[in-house]
Amino acid sequence: MDIMEKALAAHQEWGGKLDIRSKVAIKDKDALSVAYTPGVARPCLEIQKNPSLSYDLTGRANLVAVITDGTAVLGLGDIGPLAAMPVMEGKCALFSEFGGVQAIPLCVDSKDPDEFCKTVALIAGSFGGINLEDISAPRCFEIERKLKTMVDIPVFHDDQHGTAVVASAAIMNASKLAGKEIGNLKVVINGAGAAGVAIAEMLLSIGVNDIMMLNSKGIVCEGDKLSSEALTSLSKRTNKNHIHGGLADAMKGADVFIGVSKPNLVTPEMVKSMNDKPFIFAMANPTPEIMPDLAKEAGAFVVGTGRSDFPNQINNVLAFPGIFKGALSVRASDITEGMKHAAAKAIAGCVFEAELSPDCVIPNPFDPQVAQAVAEAVAEAAIKDGVARICSEK
Repeated sequence: MDIMEKALAAHQEWGGKLDIRSKVAIKDKDALSVAYTPGVARPCLEIQKNPSLSYDLTGRANLVAVITDGTAVLGLGDIGPLAAMPVMEGKCALFSEFGGVQAIPLCVDSKDPDEFCKTVALIAGSFGGINLEDISAPRCFEIERKLKTMVDIPVFHDDQHGTAVVASAAIMNASKLAGKEIGNLKVVINGAGAAGVAIAEMLLSIGVNDIMMLNSKGIVCEGDKLSSEALTSLSKRTNKNHIHGGLADAMKGADVFIGVSKPNLVTPEMVKSMNDKPFIFAMANPTPEIMPDLAKEAGAFVVGTGRSDFPNQINNVLAFPGIFKGALSVRASDITEGMKHAAAKAIAGCVFEAELSPDCVIPNPFDPQVAQAVAEAVAEAAIKDGVARICSEK
């Protein structure tokens, strides 16, 4: 049985990956009176007087909503919110297993950004954070931007920022191993959707100065007619030499290739045209832009993919459980650039000096230290950035 058939059979058996259970035993009248009526009226009235007590008297302090509209589900595209539910349940399971964070899947049946935002904003008070998931670009940029102004809890689009955090951590360690300075890297990003745009923004913010992005039409250049305001903004800060052409042109003399695009777009000749000790992060799933063996034969120094069966898996599970765990621990009102930087540095730091090698520039997703290290770094950054409402309790 292949993995697809095995997964279908497992989902049929499970009937869903989540189970809501009571934390309290209600075995007699006294317990019923305390957990429910009449006793429950007292915490209700306390929250009415002071809404912030909802964090202490309910479960919202450790509860995240995982929300999608089903328009960009994994590599399946716009399959709709109902069909996205197995992925959302899986994400919630990862929150619990890797970060000890409770999460609820919510699928919104609307492609209207304003309607989507209003729906999420109206229920946001039930949660400590909002994880946006599998929303297509460019709508995802508008939705995240608007929601951040509408709610006072963290809003995080994982397809953008989780990917950017983990990719940045990998580049930090690869650069260290290769003896290259972040500021001197020439980076090529193939794919100008949600993940590509977020990766470019984060790399610029950590000090990368030379980035070329490519969309389906080729190298993105200032003045091009582009699909989103986010990409238009990036076009003014990337490709400073206004180079035109395709992927082969962009990769000449590059230090880093990052693929968030389609399978088999990179040839060995393209890798050979890159700078000494190039890094290849080919993250198209399930088939990367170039297979690791071909990339290494062509001279790649470090190769990473999105797959678990190859070294250096760029997996968002290294980021989002710890980021939310840290943000929730200080009741953060936002997730800032500083918090994302702290997360990337913490992930990179989980690969110890003695372990660092071309096949190990990023921790294993099952490394138990990662989520806690990320959470502590994120909480500290939240306090420093002024978005924490309480001090972290480690």
